Amino acid sequence: MNDFEEAAALRLTAIVRRTTACLAALGAIMATAPSVSAQTAFTLPAPPLELPMLPSPSGNWTVMVGIGGEYKPEFVGSNNGRFAPVPIFSIRRAGSVDQFRGPHDSTSIALLDIGHFRAGPAFKYVASRKADKYAELTGLGNVDAAYELGGFVEYYPVDWLRLRSELRQGMGGHTGTVADVSADVIVPLIQRLTISAGPRFTWKSANATASYFGVTDTQALASGLPRYDARGGAHSVGFGSQISYRINPQWEVHAYVEYQKLLGDVADSPLVKLRGSSNQTTVGLGASYSFDFRIR
Repeated sequence: MNDFEEAAALRLTAIVRRTTACLAALGAIMATAPSVSAQTAFTLPAPPLELPMLPSPSGNWTVMVGIGGEYKPEFVGSNNGRFAPVPIFSIRRAGSVDQFRGPHDSTSIALLDIGHFRAGPAFKYVASRKADKYAELTGLGNVDAAYELGGFVEYYPVDWLRLRSELRQGMGGHTGTVADVSADVIVPLIQRLTISAGPRFTWKSANATASYFGVTDTQALASGLPRYDARGGAHSVGFGSQISYRINPQWEVHAYVEYQKLLGDVADSPLVKLRGSSNQTTVGLGASYSFDFRIR
């Protein structure tokens, strides 16, 4: 193990220890909070129209909202880390099986919720990348924020295994297509305490990678990096693990680690090979609150 790898390992160990300590403290604080009744928080009027081929939105729904924090690479491909806040949001039919949410999941709404099968729209926000913030990006120009809209499907072949796939189309900073596939084994350790883990895979089209990993002739002159055309294909493969504790029916806290290995043209980009790393690790923790509302 070289000096860089040893330093990275020590940094990751310290982060995991701090995350575990913060999670324990957060759980202790929330355990003293009064539990909110499971009654409906509010009622919305019926929608003016219903879309054909989709189930009616009328009825009770459960919303999960929360906030978390992540220590992750400064930008995709970087070998330096930074801390950033992360929002948590999802909606499902009230009364359905408790929804497992992985840190890799996009914001989503389960419009179709039938037993162990769910499907609906999905959304992911990709923050802008400012070249003047990091020395490694000097000369590469800014990339605007991107908004990825699409859908998801997930299926539980057995109670302890969730399979999920997302397909999203980018707008703004990139205009490409992104596909995420993941599997999670979900194991209750003791009452209210659950651990989950599983593989991840991401595919991106050329339009989703070129803005971040390509180097034009002008950028090559300004940055000192060789010119490079980043094409689409397999973007990354990885593995994630999460531990969560449900304090009461409303509150839940969790901590997680996600590892991502960049592949193909992304890993071969001079930005990654000469100034960054293809190994990407994210450590995070968060808390979420669930409540019900009704649509007439």
